[in-house]
Amino acid sequence: MEKNLKQKLLPFILTFAVIILDQISKILIVKNIAPYTIGAQFFGDFLRIIHVSNSGVAFSFGASWPLIVRRIAFSIIPIIVMIMVIVVYFRNNDFTKLQRWSVAGIIGGGIGNLIDRIFRAEGVVDFIDVKFYGLFGLERWPTFNIADSAVVVCGILLIISFIQTIIAESKSNKKSNSEENK
Repeated sequence: MEKNLKQKLLPFILTFAVIILDQISKILIVKNIAPYTIGAQFFGDFLRIIHVSNSGVAFSFGASWPLIVRRIAFSIIPIIVMIMVIVVYFRNNDFTKLQRWSVAGIIGGGIGNLIDRIFRAEGVVDFIDVKFYGLFGLERWPTFNIADSAVVVCGILLIISFIQTIIAESKSNKKSNSEENK
C-alpha cells in the first residue's frame, strides 16, 4: 500500500474507536438508567451520569421542529458534509499528522451522533452532565456524550493546528523575504 494512503487511513482507527465507545456507552446508559434520571454522581454533584435524549442538535437547537425538517436538517445535511470532509481529507496532501487525527476524531463523533439520529426515535442519547457554576448563565453545561466530546476536543485541536501552521508559514515567509532583501 502506498505510504501516503497508509498515513491517511491510519487516523481512521480513532474514527472507529470513537464510534464504538460512543455507541457502547449509549447502549449501557439506555439499558441501565431510566430516562431523565441520574444514574451516578461524582465529586459531589460536579459530574453526573444522567439519561436524556436530544431530538435537536447542540444545546437542543431545533428540537421543536417538525420531524421531517429535523430528519433533513440533522441527518441528510450532516451526511453530505461528512462526505465532503472525507473527500477533502483524502485529496489533501498538506494536512499535518495532528490535523489528520483531528479530522478523523470529528468524523467519528459526527457518525456516532448520526447513528442515533437515524436509528433512535427519541434522538441522540446524552448522559454526561457537568456543573458549570453559573458561567455564561448556566448552572450546568448542556448534557453531552462521547461523540460530542470527540467533536469538540478534535475541533479545538484542529483549529490550534491550523493556527500553528499559519504562524509557521508566516515566520517562514518573513525569513525568506528578509533573506531576499539582503
